[in-house]
Amino acid sequence: MFNENLTLPFLVSLDEIPHLWQHSDALIFLVDLNDYDTLNTGYLSSIELESLARLKTSYFKRRYIISRTVLKRILCKVTGERSASGISTYKDRNGRVCILNNSELYICISYTESVAVLAVSKVEIGIDIELEKKLALKSNLKDLSMKLLSTDEPISDTDLLKIWTLKEAYSKFSNNKMHLIFNKELDLSSVNYRTFILNEKYILSVITSSKSHTININRLHRIDFNYD
Repeated sequence: MFNENLTLPFLVSLDEIPHLWQHSDALIFLVDLNDYDTLNTGYLSSIELESLARLKTSYFKRRYIISRTVLKRILCKVTGERSASGISTYKDRNGRVCILNNSELYICISYTESVAVLAVSKVEIGIDIELEKKLALKSNLKDLSMKLLSTDEPISDTDLLKIWTLKEAYSKFSNNKMHLIFNKELDLSSVNYRTFILNEKYILSVITSSKSHTININRLHRIDFNYD
């Protein structure tokens, strides 16, 4: 069901990002959160520190600090900004992550377990990643209308998870709250969408506008922040 198997055997470094950016419309990086101790908050702006303070658990705080710190280092390579501290992100009223004072780049973030996925794009983009495993779905979730296409055929848990990631990605792409589209049939006729099976472990869905775009997906090498 509309998926591509993709093996990600290689790690890319920060220094490779400018070349990748030159030949791509969107870069997507898988970041292993376990590669990092919880970083200090020195790279975070006052806006980001306020967002951090609203998070309730150490787990959410840790992944926020790591993802934003790594994202800023990626953005430095894309924009030519010399200092990561000079870049600030914020969430708009619908929850979309944006770059302060930069309307030309689009970013999107998704998490599953110990993996963060960071997208930097020249076009509007929505992404979602989930661990590929049999879903222990509650009966009320299974009863919801999660169909992508009108069909009387039963939908497997795996296909249901693919549809879930597409709905999440579409929510971020369209900047609509997930609950507004959760129980509606998803119309993808006006967008370009792809679903990847990564290393036979993760399901990643990506949505951009209807025009075909070059999307480059990689794992990002651990960044050594001791050498900033």
